[in-house]
Amino acid sequence: MKTSRLLLMALCVALTSNAQDQTNSQESKEVKVPDFVLAFSKTSGYRHKAIEKGVETLRELGRANNFIVLQTETSADFNSENLKNYKLIIFVNTTMDVLNEEEQKVFKKYINQGGNYMGIHAASDTEYDWPWYGKLVGAYFENHPRQQKAKIEVVDRTHPATLHLKEEWYHFDEWYNFMDLNPDVHVLMKLDESTYDGGTNGDNHPIAWYHEYDGGRAFYTGLGHTEASYDDPDFRQHVLGAIEWCLGRK
Repeated sequence: MKTSRLLLMALCVALTSNAQDQTNSQESKEVKVPDFVLAFSKTSGYRHKAIEKGVETLRELGRANNFIVLQTETSADFNSENLKNYKLIIFVNTTMDVLNEEEQKVFKKYINQGGNYMGIHAASDTEYDWPWYGKLVGAYFENHPRQQKAKIEVVDRTHPATLHLKEEWYHFDEWYNFMDLNPDVHVLMKLDESTYDGGTNGDNHPIAWYHEYDGGRAFYTGLGHTEASYDDPDFRQHVLGAIEWCLGRK
């Protein structure tokens, strides 16, 4: 089934649902058209078991917050005709080389024209030969120690992705060490390397950040390796807040 047909079907379902919700209302309310979000989960390297759980979580969040998430692992969907339908593209644990040169050009143009990007976990383990993408995501993955619990220092609690968190958050995940960190991003959360084994970024070990880049908004979170992460209410709210910021709602 073509992507355009999927989009049309999803929109019809959403509008019908919204209309039904308003049937018993005495006031006439404008039906708000939901935003479309593309979850891109292609892998050319390691494939995370949490991809399917992550995409389903995004869909659940969308159903409750008036956005529709469609998933693809087909890089050919990165064409101008298709991408213009989406307000946000989320790279969900993508790995290695996932877009060819023409698809890269289309994606860059999408961002240049005001499109938005969000990366989850292994999105930083992607497109190492494309420096523009590295600046967009904000860093590249270098390596990681074993999965373990660590203390996250929430250094900015004013952003929708961190507003619900306390100043310290203990979380179990796979903690990435990064290289080629973009100094222009606004860091929201850092790892306290004294609370776990294997950190190599030192006192400045960002793990979630955002910035406006080359025409669009970009957000990255290093969390999201484990399936259990997506059942954590704090992580779900972290992801939702990031999406709503990328969509320009907050």
